[in-house]
Amino acid sequence: MNLLNLFKDSDKVMDYHAGSTIFSEGDSGDEMFVVIDGEVEARIGHEVIDVIGPGDIVGEMALIDEKARSASAVAKTDCRLAAVDEKSFLFMVQQTPNFSLLLMRILVDRLRRTNARLSHT
Repeated sequence: MNLLNLFKDSDKVMDYHAGSTIFSEGDSGDEMFVVIDGEVEARIGHEVIDVIGPGDIVGEMALIDEKARSASAVAKTDCRLAAVDEKSFLFMVQQTPNFSLLLMRILVDRLRRTNARLSHT
């Protein structure tokens, strides 16, 4: 399963120009985004903590735990993102078990990279 293939034809695809803020740290989050084209920077304050590319997701934490956004997302390049609201997210979790597994793998990969970064500081 590939998120890019699942969402590339979504009717909720939006274009962002390089430097555009997609969402800001502290915002409420009622949707996540699948990167279709381009790159997005996840930032805490002014520090870039991750670069998210095609087929990856950004903004999932606030959608999952219903808390404020823990980071900002800024378009590093011109990009296209598919918005996934809670209703669509829950439908995918319920109807496509591999979707949940893919999300968990993405989150675990990010956690491992963060652990590796922290262990080298």
